[in-house]
Parts: sequence; C-alpha cells; structure tokens
Amino acid sequence: MAVSTVLTGARVVLPTGTVENGRVIVENGRIAGAAHADAPALDLTGHWLVPGFVDLHNHGGGGASFTSGTVDEILTGVRTHRQHGTTTVVASFVTGDMDFLTQRAGLLSELAEQGELAGIHFEGPFISPCRKGAHDETLLRDPDPAEVRKLIDAARGQARMVTLATELPGGLDSVRLLAEHGVIAAIGHTDATYEQTRAAIDAGATVATHLYNAMPALGHRAPGPIAALLEDERITVELINDGTHLHPAALQLAFHHAGPERVAFITDAMDAAGFGDGRYMLGSLEVEVKDSVARLVEGSSIAGSTLTLDRAFKRAATVDGLPVESVVQAISANPAKLLGVYDRVGSLEPGKDADLVVLDADFELKGVMRKGAWVVEPELS
Repeated sequence: MAVSTVLTGARVVLPTGTVENGRVIVENGRIAGAAHADAPALDLTGHWLVPGFVDLHNHGGGGASFTSGTVDEILTGVRTHRQHGTTTVVASFVTGDMDFLTQRAGLLSELAEQGELAGIHFEGPFISPCRKGAHDETLLRDPDPAEVRKLIDAARGQARMVTLATELPGGLDSVRLLAEHGVIAAIGHTDATYEQTRAAIDAGATVATHLYNAMPALGHRAPGPIAALLEDERITVELINDGTHLHPAALQLAFHHAGPERVAFITDAMDAAGFGDGRYMLGSLEVEVKDSVARLVEGSSIAGSTLTLDRAFKRAATVDGLPVESVVQAISANPAKLLGVYDRVGSLEPGKDADLVVLDADFELKGVMRKGAWVVEPELS
C-alpha cells in the first residue's frame, strides 16, 4: 500500500521558480504527482522547501575522515552532513601514496555501491607542489595517465572526479583519459597560465576545484587560470562559501561572470565539520581547528573547511544577497547535473527521490528528508 505525506504551505523552490503556498507530495520515498485522499499533511507555512543539497567535494565530518576512516567512521561523516541538509555527498581523498589510494578506493566504492556515497573524488596526488595547500609535498607526482587509470580502475566505476594540475607533464593526456572514461577532470592546485588552462579545457576539463584557492591570483597582465575558468561556458566553478576561503566580492565576481548555472557550492569539509575545534589529521598532515577555521600546524595553510552546506546556503542568501533560486541551482541542481544524477536528485520534481530541506524564514535548517524518510524531523512552532 502506498504511503503518502503531503507537505503544504511552504515557499517551494522548483526549477521553474518559487511557488508560494506550495504543495509537495511524498510517496514511497519519491516525489509524487498526486496524493491519496487520506494522506496526512504537514503544514510548513512560513518556511522554505528546497531540494536536498549535493556536495561534490567533501573530505569528512563528525570527527571522521573519508581518506583514512573506518567504514563506521565514514558513515558517521556522511550522516553528519545529512543532518545539515547534504543528502548526496561525494567522498574526497587528499594526497596519499598510490597503493594507499587504490586500497581506500576499493573500500569507498562499496559504500557508493550501497548508495551511501555518490562516488569518489581524488584530490591529489597529481597536483602542483607550488600550490599544494594542505597536501603532503613528498607524495605529489606528475599526472601519468597510467596511474590515473589505476585509480579509476580501483574505484570500480565509482570515480566521479580527479583534480589535476594540468600544466604538469602528462596533464593534458590525463584529462583526455578522464573524459573518455566519463570521469570529471577538475583543474585545481595548479600553477597554470591562462593559455595552459585554456588548453586543459579544450582537452576536456569541466570543473574548477575551489576557484581562487590553490591557484595564481587574477592578474591584469597574467590573468592566469581564474580568468580562463570564469570565462569558459564549459566550466563549472566550485566555491567554498564559508567567509574564510573567499571575500564576498570574489564570490560576486564568480556569479557575475559564470552565472548561477555554472557555480557549484562545496564544503571541502574535513573531519571537524559538525564536530568542533581541536587537533586533527588531514592525510599525513596535522591540522589545528580554531574558531572553526582549519589550518596546518606546520605552515598555517588553510586545510579544508569546517563548513556544512546549510551554513553555505544561509550565507549566500543573507550575507551575499543572492536570489534563493540561484542558491538552489548552485547547491543542488548544478552538482547533481555534473554527477549525472539529476534524473534522481537536485530538484523537487515528480519521480525523483524525496530528498528535501526545510528552512525557516531566516534560512535556518529545520528539517531534512532523504528518500522519503526524515533525517531531521521538523519541529515547527
């Protein structure tokens, strides 16, 4: 027998725009087009109803690391982010040696096959030592296509994205290999010139890993990768909207040039997300989190974030003043399209999974549903 719930009264953000006093029907884990006459209703008047968030780039949370945690710890991280509205998450690795990464890819691929993860993102080891950020320089290597293929194979069809410094030897051939295998080639942790970045885009790269961070600054004579990535319609730019990684003007610049259809909000979260300040390990490097900002103990480089996507949403809609519809595009629809899962998630449309987030008028999270089950049940006044 079908189990239906009707969510009524909210401002519902659809692909076509916002519907006042909207109505979303959930039936057997999916969004339905019609409800049974006796279906219970939940009044969400005064709230926003938006699609569940989709995070392309996330290293962990809840005190757990996707790179090095046990299965139970990884699931703790996944559940932590679900409680903050991220109903679809890709697990990102930091740089490690090849044997370690291939072994870990096998473990995480099982969780992806079970539907707990949306796939695997390899951030490193094929990145520039000049822009290494919080990656162990001793483990970095040039992007040899044979080694890139080794990681893809280890992920058993669950590799979704590889971040590369495409100017390094083998970079362009690796981009072509990734494109041929349906894996996103992302330009990041790069020291590339404007011209080198354009060549990588022509070779098949489609994402900018955390735009602005870990790449040369925009210059008026040497525009570098930022200008090339913003101007090209083939590129989606990741942005970490935590108030630490980006000045608000840099975010506005990205939205102005790329438009809301080419921005993907990410967390780049590490273990401390949803957990708290303290000392952590990011791969082989020690990190201190103080006042919710993560930095390497040695050298003080920013080491990922403690961001959750509900905070990114609120900041975008309030501090940055972006239209809610644009925020939804960047935090749900665009990453879902990149991952090839927009037929199932990323918008509130009949037939899709009932993944949704309830926000109050101040954009504070009040409820999270995943596949029709409440992860955070709304407590409405």
